[in-house]
Amino acid sequence: MDSNLKKTALSLFLSSAILGAAVENVTAIKYEGMVHISQAVAHQLNEIKIGEPLDPVRLDKTIKTFFDQGYFEDVWVQEEAGIVTFHFKEKPIISKVELKGFKESDQEAQKSLLQIEKGALYDAKRIEGAKKRIVEALNQEGKIDSAVEVETETLDNGSISVKFIANEGEEIIIQELKYHGVSGVDPDEFDAIIANKERDFIGWMWGRNDGKMKIAELQYDPLRIHDYYMQFGYLNAKVDAPFVAVDFNRYEAKVSYNVFEGDVFRVNDILIFQDTKVIEDQSLLDVIALEKNKPFNIKTFRDDADRIKTKIADLGYAFVQVQPDLRQDKETKTVEVIYRIVPGKKVRIGNVIIAGNNRTLDRVVRRELFLAPGDLYSLTNLKDSRNALGRTGYFETNTIEEKRIDDETMDIIVQAKEAPTGNIQLGGGYGSFGGLMLSAAISDRNIFGSGITVGLNLEKSERTSSYAFNISNPRLNDSDFSGNFAINNTSTEYDTYTTTSRGLSIGTGHRFNRYWSGYVGYNYSQNSYSDLSDVNLTAEQVRFFESYAKSSVLASASYDSTDDYYVAREGMTFSQSFEKAGAGGDTDFLKSRSTFGIYRGLQKLTDFDLILRYKARYNYVTSSGFLPINERFYMGGIGSVRGYQSYSISPILKDTSGAALLDSNGEEQKIGGEQTFSNSFELSFPLVPEARMRATAFVDYGMIGNDSLTEIKRGGYGLSLEWFSPVGPLQLVFSNPIGDKTGDDVTHFEFTIGQRF
Repeated sequence: MDSNLKKTALSLFLSSAILGAAVENVTAIKYEGMVHISQAVAHQLNEIKIGEPLDPVRLDKTIKTFFDQGYFEDVWVQEEAGIVTFHFKEKPIISKVELKGFKESDQEAQKSLLQIEKGALYDAKRIEGAKKRIVEALNQEGKIDSAVEVETETLDNGSISVKFIANEGEEIIIQELKYHGVSGVDPDEFDAIIANKERDFIGWMWGRNDGKMKIAELQYDPLRIHDYYMQFGYLNAKVDAPFVAVDFNRYEAKVSYNVFEGDVFRVNDILIFQDTKVIEDQSLLDVIALEKNKPFNIKTFRDDADRIKTKIADLGYAFVQVQPDLRQDKETKTVEVIYRIVPGKKVRIGNVIIAGNNRTLDRVVRRELFLAPGDLYSLTNLKDSRNALGRTGYFETNTIEEKRIDDETMDIIVQAKEAPTGNIQLGGGYGSFGGLMLSAAISDRNIFGSGITVGLNLEKSERTSSYAFNISNPRLNDSDFSGNFAINNTSTEYDTYTTTSRGLSIGTGHRFNRYWSGYVGYNYSQNSYSDLSDVNLTAEQVRFFESYAKSSVLASASYDSTDDYYVAREGMTFSQSFEKAGAGGDTDFLKSRSTFGIYRGLQKLTDFDLILRYKARYNYVTSSGFLPINERFYMGGIGSVRGYQSYSISPILKDTSGAALLDSNGEEQKIGGEQTFSNSFELSFPLVPEARMRATAFVDYGMIGNDSLTEIKRGGYGLSLEWFSPVGPLQLVFSNPIGDKTGDDVTHFEFTIGQRF
């Protein structure tokens, strides 16, 4: 029995014994030590009444009622000359609660496990409940024989500090995994879908299976295997629960499955039945990917149901129900696929409610939405609205809730969590290209919540000196037109020369639809060279370093269907720009820049927040005459081929004999290329989700040349850290070169702030 209950029972017994013979009327009732219950409430709970005899039965019942309120460790009574005094010993308040040894960096997980808040009363039952939840969580993660200790400390103010100390048990390692009855599919493919895998050789290495048992997932692994079979037509496959044999002396396990595969069923027919016909059946059949006479695939079957739902929901039928069904013929081993559709009524949007945008103006949010009050509902428009909000970069997260008003009306509620879009920086640092750097900058991609981007940057480093100002509005007067203006003055010291550029640019753009936009602009700059190293240049080669004025027009088109500006998990980007110089100025050229990116989240496939990215860039310039060195292309660094210093991969100047020309430092004189191609494969995964920190493994490869694109080829690989830091999106890159040659300027560390990952 609980010690407090023992004390209370003893108090009740003594009260009954002492007062059993008492018949004296109660003249007053007092309460001592009571804090959490007011006297008015206490009087309501108290069955002892002034002016009546003191009844031991009622007294016992009152004491028990007080104790059952949960606020007291003990309750007892004293009676003297008709005055009844109730004494209370209240439970202490918990002023501090913490969990050590498990989930220390995950505050949400700790809150869920402990379920004890600061300020709560100390309750032994709640403490035991928290201990049980922690042990169960450890067991679910495969930590066997775990234990939790509780340390309490009474502080000077009478409150209590509670510390849970988790002692993680041993992990069970799956040393052997067998499948009995498997012949129609390759059991090695199961590793891609099940959670409990056999330990690989050197399983501790990244990318290998470590074999740690995930007990909570054991019940779901047979379902995953069964689902995999149904992707190949095995409609009647059966997978028994795994048999697990554990050696608790070595904490090793052997796991085996018994599988009955059955026959492969092929699609015989695909039928559409509409409760109310709202669209031609053929229009729905056109979006179905399942094919007749091919093995049935459960994944395609589900995806087809979603495509049918989207097709009909885009017509305004927000509450459409798609009921897929299968009709097997075991003799012919075929299956009829049936979709029964109940469209319901057409739904219009009532109100559009914006929430969570404490800074960003409502109109900035609304202009990104493709649904407005009075519009017919569209599932595609709803999804595209979420993605459009994500592409702005103004919000850390956003959701659009659907609130059903009646069968024909729906409100949509936009819940947005704003992201920091502006920062002020005064200080210094060390850049991977410019060395020691001092800077002062103010920038905001969403100034005053207007959606307008403003930036002012002053920078001085060992290699660069610059100031720049830019302002751009992606939606002039909330229209589909955009505008920008920028001025800059930059001086950059390269290995063999220094270039200075002063210029301005102005332009306007137009968004053609939700993915495509165009831009036209004008650029003017004065460019000069100095500190040219002493090299043996021909008269033609000297022209590369002559000062010049550039006057050019720019036209571009871009496509962006991604779901987020910084960390995209789906969608594609493409841009193509042309710059024509020669409308005045000293140089005449045509420059083309092409970029392509594709982003795929692998959450559904791997049950883990992996993101696969592919990015490619192709640049080309042609000139009828003078093409300054500053208008040519270079590779190296973030944005092309990591593992090499920025702008360091380039063709070099050569004399008439083909020998490289050297500067006064004995280094080859880089001249830039007229065409370049680079691409990157990246795999991004969460590192510290609570801090919005990810890690990305990458491989880069690029080519550059003048007469031929393949004159110079280089690659690189490594790992980058992507973090939404207090000063903006920060990327730390740790890289190594591939195929580097003697004389290449390699680097193993770079960083950027503010760029899209």
